[in-house]
Amino acid sequence: MLRLINPQQEFLRYRRRMEIAGGIAALLFVGLFIRFLWLQVVQFDHYHALAENNRIALVPAPPSRGVIYDRHNTVLAHNFSASTLEITPSKAGKLEETIDRLSEIVAIAPGDRRRFKKMLAESKNFESIPIRNLLSEEEAARFAVNRFRFPGVEMKARQFRQYPLGEGFAHVVGYIGRIGEKDQVRLEEENLAANYKGTDHIGKLGLEARYETWLHGRTGIEKVETDSGGRAVRTLSRTPPVAGYNIYLHLDAKLQQVAEKLFGDYRGSLVALDPRNGGVLALVSKPGFDPNLFVDGIDVATWRELNDSLDRPLINRALRGVYPPGSTIKPFMGLAGLELGVRKAGDTIADPGYFTLPGSSHRYRDWKKDGHGMVDLKRSIVISCDTYYYGLAQQMGIERMAGFLSHFGFGKKSDIDLDGELSGLMPTPAWKKKRFKQPWWPGETVVAGIGQGYVLTTPMQLAVATMTLANQGVVYKPQLLRAWRDPATNKLSYAAPQIVERMHFNPEHLRLVTEAMVDVTRPGGTASIAGANTPYQFAGKTGTAQVIGIKQGARYIESQVHARHRDHALFISFAPADNPKIVIAVMVENGGHGGSVAAPIARKVTDYWLLGKLPEVYTPSEPEAAEAEEEEDSPDAGLHSPVPVTADALIEGGAQ
Repeated sequence: MLRLINPQQEFLRYRRRMEIAGGIAALLFVGLFIRFLWLQVVQFDHYHALAENNRIALVPAPPSRGVIYDRHNTVLAHNFSASTLEITPSKAGKLEETIDRLSEIVAIAPGDRRRFKKMLAESKNFESIPIRNLLSEEEAARFAVNRFRFPGVEMKARQFRQYPLGEGFAHVVGYIGRIGEKDQVRLEEENLAANYKGTDHIGKLGLEARYETWLHGRTGIEKVETDSGGRAVRTLSRTPPVAGYNIYLHLDAKLQQVAEKLFGDYRGSLVALDPRNGGVLALVSKPGFDPNLFVDGIDVATWRELNDSLDRPLINRALRGVYPPGSTIKPFMGLAGLELGVRKAGDTIADPGYFTLPGSSHRYRDWKKDGHGMVDLKRSIVISCDTYYYGLAQQMGIERMAGFLSHFGFGKKSDIDLDGELSGLMPTPAWKKKRFKQPWWPGETVVAGIGQGYVLTTPMQLAVATMTLANQGVVYKPQLLRAWRDPATNKLSYAAPQIVERMHFNPEHLRLVTEAMVDVTRPGGTASIAGANTPYQFAGKTGTAQVIGIKQGARYIESQVHARHRDHALFISFAPADNPKIVIAVMVENGGHGGSVAAPIARKVTDYWLLGKLPEVYTPSEPEAAEAEEEEDSPDAGLHSPVPVTADALIEGGAQ
């Protein structure tokens, strides 16, 4: 059947369709126009800023960290530049795949992966994270050729910290490490976070931590134009970074190395001060550790080895090692007796070889079994007579004793410019009541008189006390910092000596104690071997500090005692005695006798400082010296305390 078409009707239908389509198109164009007006006119500023941010990046320019020098400009910590391969997680896609493909071009060890994952977990921003440091030239060239295959991965030039003199200076100089979560929180609290943009490391220990603000410098900003791939095209503007201060120390690197070698295989500490200004000439804590291990993150195995070692190399013994001072306390006790009017220079006591308290049969033994006969103050220091100081302490009383000795720094921090110092312990009845909820016993005063019992000191405290004696009552704050240079102005500024206290003693009393300490190093004195043939006046005092208790009537035989339970050897000194230029405190853990082990170390260090004489090969445990000094300082004090205590237990309770 044929259908007839009405042309007019078809035209009208077609026209309606065109009108509808035209209307729709017109509406679409109106919508597009409105949207165009919204984007280009109303929202112009917003999208213009976004476009600029896509095109222009603000890149932090980390400053160069300041260099640390000794007093003769020997470098103790400095920087070097090297290439590092870094990944920006937000741009790199699948990280594991990216790292696997990178490892085909550049060697990436399992340790590198672990460090990257740890830093990724700690990261709260979109900054790049290193996957490989210290690229060789060949590795850098291989990556440059394949750069287009790795979006979000780039090669940067960064500065790395290095400690050229290694473990002997670790506890002084310290080290830097990666900024962790705690560091980040602290920086934000102190409003310093902005200055650490682009910086991965911060001072963690020693001078690196104490002078972090000075050493770090001020971060700069670069305004960089980038392409669609995020690569820098050109630098539009730049605020240059300001390098950190270079700091110069009182420390003498050569003296430090000489002192460290003299310890041989012994553990211990040595502090050498300049009594004229409090400058720290040497600060040895042995054993030490290699600070370079910590700069880029120490591996787990090495950390465990250091942390679990019985030798405790991570502990700064000079500031955190607490030990009984033993007989090194006697010159200060002697001066206290004179100044407080308890004893006169000519007063003598009869030493039968022991001391007893009134109404008690307990004997506090002298190191010499049959005693020393008649002993005055000067002779008591020279021969280190325990009995003299048992009686002196009992007459003086613990509170007067603690009050006087505190002026020399016993029981107080020295406030050296290093963190982590302990205060030691100068006990009082109030302290014991608070710590143990017990009364003070008379016998505890007796043993405190020879530096045993609860009395604890650090090597730094002994050095400060000896400096005060050498200075005739002037107490300087010990300082490592000698000067600093501002890189912006190149101006060198010096740290002024800081006098903490001036004590006024009777000059005759000081002269008597000093003469006695000089005689300690002469024939008949307990350090006569160490002081033999000195071309200068060498004032010193030996000490042997008990580590474990000895039963009443028992004899201490060193060869039958475990090596870590043997007595500590101590020695304090200053020279020349008539014009002191160096003060030394030596502590040798489990070294045995102060006169044969610690004193020779101090003598050789003093010889080097005053005479420029390098020591010959020296082993502290010389048989002939040990034999001559066998009876120098018996540690058996007959500790009359109902509670066995350790240094850790005492300090944990707080040294007030």
